[in-house]
Amino acid sequence: MTRVMISVDAVVSEELLSAFPQLIARVQEPRSTITGEIADQQELQGLLNFLSSMGIDVTGIVTIPD
Repeated sequence: MTRVMISVDAVVSEELLSAFPQLIARVQEPRSTITGEIADQQELQGLLNFLSSMGIDVTGIVTIPD
């Protein structure tokens, strides 16, 4: 598992992320950060594809050290 923080140019609700229950959204309008554990590259790509399909632009991805 890898801990990540993803920055996006949108307000992201916990409800929107319900498909990814291990992630937490923190909103500082007009942006949000999404933080949590990602199992592998495939799960990260799935999350990025989901955000893209919702019209949400990802501005950064950072791995958080243990």
